[in-house]
Amino acid sequence: MSTSDTTGKLLVATPQIEEGVFARSVVLVLHHDDDGAQGLVLNRPVDADIDAVLPGWEAHASSPAKVFQGGPVQLDSALGLAVVPGDAPAPSGVRRLFGSVALVDLDAQPSLVVPAVAGLRIFAGYAGWSPGQLEDEIRTGSWFVVDSESGDVFTDEPAGLWQRVLRRQGDPLRWVAWYPRDPSLN
Repeated sequence: MSTSDTTGKLLVATPQIEEGVFARSVVLVLHHDDDGAQGLVLNRPVDADIDAVLPGWEAHASSPAKVFQGGPVQLDSALGLAVVPGDAPAPSGVRRLFGSVALVDLDAQPSLVVPAVAGLRIFAGYAGWSPGQLEDEIRTGSWFVVDSESGDVFTDEPAGLWQRVLRRQGDPLRWVAWYPRDPSLN
């Protein structure tokens, strides 16, 4: 798979990844080129209020209005992900990445950004891969690469996202959605 094929796609962890932040994770690939890849884990909310970290943003966040662990890299930094509806230009403080998905400058005033976006989620950290690393992980069976849908990023039920994304795939990939967490108990 070439690097241009994964930007905007979902990486769905295969059962081969058994522990850590990537176990049963769904990652939205924000950028992938010859220099590496970056993405955000979409289904790892943490027990942290947004206003404790970024005052003023929590009231505007999509449900559940919690900080999400975006990945294992730079957990002390925050990224805002938003949807900019239609083909309108992104407002000040927002940078469109692909389609309607955009990054939000969390140093901007929420009152300037929020009226122009349809969803907002705050992530601590991100997932990152060095050049060739993600391609190797895909080739060795750590990730399924699938198309994203608009509801994936801002689902109000992130705990079930891994199964939902897999169930909507064709056979035989959809069967993985029922793979037990511990196959030895099967």
